[in-house]
Amino acid sequence: MWDRARRDALSKEEYASPLAKRPYDLRHACLSTWLNAGVSPKQVAEWAGNSVEVLHRTYEKCLVGHDEIAMRRISDVLRPGAREPIGKDQPETADDSRTRPGTRT
Repeated sequence: MWDRARRDALSKEEYASPLAKRPYDLRHACLSTWLNAGVSPKQVAEWAGNSVEVLHRTYEKCLVGHDEIAMRRISDVLRPGAREPIGKDQPETADDSRTRPGTRT
């Protein structure tokens, strides 16, 4: 039945290729695509009904370019001015109604 569906749906060249040779190939393509799109492995595993461990063991070899993406994200975060300074919303001077550290009221 699957072979007949492939023959009807695909061109002769596509049918001769390994494209969707088995129904499982579609699942594999889907999960690989989600992972390569940056969906978290935890989320993909949940949607697929797998554990993250099984997902990594089966699909890790399909991940492409993630090391470059991770390095770019790290560089972006470390770039000067890339993030708001900590305490940006705090006033420049202390509020007189508040006790300063090391003083007693």
